[in-house]
Amino acid sequence: MVAIKQISIFMENKPGRLVRAAKTLSDANVNMRALTIAEAGDFGVVRMVVDDTEKGYRVLRDAGFTVSETDVLAVEIKDTPGGLYEIAKTLGENNVNMDYAYAFVTAKAKQAMLILRVDDLKRATQVLTAAGVRMATREEIQRI
Repeated sequence: MVAIKQISIFMENKPGRLVRAAKTLSDANVNMRALTIAEAGDFGVVRMVVDDTEKGYRVLRDAGFTVSETDVLAVEIKDTPGGLYEIAKTLGENNVNMDYAYAFVTAKAKQAMLILRVDDLKRATQVLTAAGVRMATREEIQRI
């Protein structure tokens, strides 16, 4: 299985909260590779993939943030209409649920990457690999 680690931060939805988290990572020389923010009223969840997960987790925790690590997949998708459809169809036909996803496009690598949280990492890896979908390793994400 080719899972990577994602950092999630649970924080109040107030001005300045994200600034503090971003500065904490910046000061520690930890680079964000992908990011999404989900709002839920007075609170939110910031999910990110960084170039040094262990260090990012540690500095955020030490700065007082409520932080966790989650295994996710970094799936290479076509940067064309239908790219997400192919992934969703493959997983759905094989009874694997996508809990959430977020994507980014890299000009340097000329590819799109989908960060994907699923209910069954092992099964998702198997069915996507069988369908010819390539998953990025932690090392590849660090270099993007």
